[in-house]
Amino acid sequence: MLSRLKALHPGLLIDVIAPPWVIPVYRRMVEVNRVLTNPFGHGELRLFARRRFGKTVVRNGNYDQAYVLPNSLKSALITWFADITVITGFRGEARTWLLTDCRILDKRALPTMSERFASLAEPAGNPPHRPVATPRVSTDDENRADVMRRLGLDHHQPIIALCPGAEYGPAKRWPPTHFAAYANQQIAAGNQVWILGSKADRTIGEQINQLCNYTCKNLCGETALADAIDLLSLASIVVTNDSGLMHIACAVGAPVVALYGSSSPDFTPPLSRKARIVSLKIECSPCFQRVCPLGHFKCMTDITPAMIGGAIPTVESSADVAQAGGA
Repeated sequence: MLSRLKALHPGLLIDVIAPPWVIPVYRRMVEVNRVLTNPFGHGELRLFARRRFGKTVVRNGNYDQAYVLPNSLKSALITWFADITVITGFRGEARTWLLTDCRILDKRALPTMSERFASLAEPAGNPPHRPVATPRVSTDDENRADVMRRLGLDHHQPIIALCPGAEYGPAKRWPPTHFAAYANQQIAAGNQVWILGSKADRTIGEQINQLCNYTCKNLCGETALADAIDLLSLASIVVTNDSGLMHIACAVGAPVVALYGSSSPDFTPPLSRKARIVSLKIECSPCFQRVCPLGHFKCMTDITPAMIGGAIPTVESSADVAQAGGA
């Protein structure tokens, strides 16, 4: 969406209101002028605080138009309190009266989340420009060098990055034993293995590393999000669940193998020509549940490390990869 807005209006200044955890991503996007911290946690109404935030912080930006991506009433209130003339978003949660440019979502015409957001950049009634732009985030060479020194990393051997976490729940996660089996194969082939994730993924990373006789680098919880962006850009292959780090790995141009079980690549696919999807598409998948409702978890446990080897992306030259930004 941001990329398309810039293409339609090259001189446009775009500010983003975002929760603290995702701010590092927006700061690495060339389309973004400034990032404002959203002080409200998920599910918090805090009506008077929202009113104050909209009427002071947001209104001071003198914005001509606002795009409200979450479908909640709460998210639209901020821009409404800021008296922004044009407020664009999809109809949802009884907020039609808050949106001056209210769009009705046609899920069949716009099956993926990226297409839905991209369509908001177009005038009402127009389909999204296709192909939808490949999201891009920039890297910081100086920060990457600092992080590698701090963590004792090098890139003299090819780097295999594993991203075993998934915030939504265990039904989206390939088992640690499978990650470890794949990692052992790569280490035996002369590659090094980095495990990346948040502090919440530290235990999973440790399980994988233990099964590899501690020959991996478990970096879960050791890096800020900006650091992970820079480190993923060095990877020869990133093997990842359907997660935020999957999309970041694609956005830095790394070759990606994306594993899908309870979620669907038809809705949130990896947006990169260098990405390959591994999904068994068994009868009960995708269920979009946090935990396997049937108890067998075959959609992920039946994906073998050998299947990952067969899905290794062909590394294309940078000229073959769409360079347009956005997300």
